[in-house]
Amino acid sequence: MVDIDKNQCKGCELCVTSCKFEALTHGTERTPKGYLVPAYDPEKCTACKMCEYICPDLAITVTKEG
Repeated sequence: MVDIDKNQCKGCELCVTSCKFEALTHGTERTPKGYLVPAYDPEKCTACKMCEYICPDLAITVTKEG
C-alpha cells in the first residue's frame, strides 16, 4: 500500500517517473497547497519502495499488505 501525505507532497512526480510498474500515475486530486497528488493503483504495486526512496519530501510511505 502506498500512502502519500498530502501535506508534504509538492507534486514533483519523481515517484511517478521512477515507478517501473506504473502503479503511480498523474493524479487529479490536489493537496491543500494546490499541488497535484499522484494517483495510486494497488493492483500494479509490488511494494518495491522505489517511490518512497526517491521522494525528496518524505511524503510517501509504502507498506506490504498481508
